[in-house]
Amino acid sequence: MPLQYESGTIAEHLACRGGAVVFDVSHLGTVRVEGSDALSRLQSAFTNDLSKIAPGRAQYTHLLDPDDASVLDDIIVWWVAEESFDVMPNASNTDRVISAIGGVDTTARRAVLAVQGPDARAKLSSFFPEAAAVGRFKVTRCSWNGAECTVAGTGYTGEAGVEIAVPADVAPQLWRALLGAGVVPAGLGARDTLRLEAALPLHGHELGPGITSLQADLEWVVSWTKGDFIGRAALAAEKERGVSRILRGIATDGRRPPRADCVVRRAGSGDVPDIGIVTSGNFSPVLEHGVALAFVTPDVVVGENVVIDVRGSELPGRIVPTPFVTKK
Repeated sequence: MPLQYESGTIAEHLACRGGAVVFDVSHLGTVRVEGSDALSRLQSAFTNDLSKIAPGRAQYTHLLDPDDASVLDDIIVWWVAEESFDVMPNASNTDRVISAIGGVDTTARRAVLAVQGPDARAKLSSFFPEAAAVGRFKVTRCSWNGAECTVAGTGYTGEAGVEIAVPADVAPQLWRALLGAGVVPAGLGARDTLRLEAALPLHGHELGPGITSLQADLEWVVSWTKGDFIGRAALAAEKERGVSRILRGIATDGRRPPRADCVVRRAGSGDVPDIGIVTSGNFSPVLEHGVALAFVTPDVVVGENVVIDVRGSELPGRIVPTPFVTKK
């Protein structure tokens, strides 16, 4: 996936917020897990509880380190059929996920095209109505031009849309059909600014080594009632003692963007110790000012004024609720 296409990142970002775009996210992993024990294998590995959903649905979940409860990967599970799951890890973590749950790496067999935006389903329905009809966090198998596809109502933008797993040799045809229907191609730059406006975590930034689900403010991904899972004991111990840091949103003044690894301080604190560090930051094309996600001390509250040290100069901001941009 390129950083951007001809129209540029901001144009692609706004096209997603106001129309429809397509991302080629074929670099993501797919692990097929099948059999009578497939559900129990996933339940004993991942934090979330698949019994809350059913075949034909999708669920967001975490795989934790057994020793310190760090998030080894954040994952979408597509429950395709009764005893068949497509587990969608971050590409670099595919082998790690297979070692935890087994299964077969099917990444090379398919492409994944993410069609996102308020007009995504309308444009898709002009030539692939079955895919357009797939609802939010639903999963369906359907055919396009004789090729079997798996379609899920998932995405990484905060917008409505679907992700289509299509046989690799058919993907160029589907890509051309989407562009012919008026869907705009979008690259990695817009994918990152869109997910940041939606305050969606990125592995390696808001999740990863030393970062737990609780620190990332994602306890809703953890089922404490379903029984044991990898890393449960370490995570429960952290819950009991309390987290030392928590992920929060920061809105900054002006168009200058905050950046990852910048230090966060309380406004007017002078030489008082730092209270946190930025994990992701950028200019928001919708809000037209900077936004950032940052790990800060748990006593920092929404509405508090802060400053971000950007290369030695102070960028004023305040702690705000997330997501930064909310869509119905």
